[in-house]
Amino acid sequence: MADDCIFCKIVAGEMPSEIDQEDEHTIAFMDINPWTRGHALVIPRNHSANLYEIPDEDLAHVAQAAKRLAERMRERLGCDGINLLNSTGQAAWQTVFHFHMHVIPRYEDDPLKLPGSPQQVEQEQLAEVAAELR
Repeated sequence: MADDCIFCKIVAGEMPSEIDQEDEHTIAFMDINPWTRGHALVIPRNHSANLYEIPDEDLAHVAQAAKRLAERMRERLGCDGINLLNSTGQAAWQTVFHFHMHVIPRYEDDPLKLPGSPQQVEQEQLAEVAAELR
């Protein structure tokens, strides 16, 4: 547990939260600044700052918990879709440095829009980046 981590304090029961699902590896709770009705976060009980640091096993548990929660949101909230979002690093909008997955129910009439616009690029540019990643 990181002493200054708000999510570790939620795991320890030292900080209030509206928990909607938990198991021995993860906790899911309502986001206090929801983007849509039902927006929740899934976190591992073990502290990892971000995607680069989380052990594969904890990441798998978070992904499985996010799927269970998404299915429950579809069933009980009647959402039309789900966005899963993880932000790693300040440049990617991470503000709490304990790995977390946003599970955001989407509704046909909700106000959310893509945060950016897809870019048109040449096949050559795609090939160049793919080669860098190989």
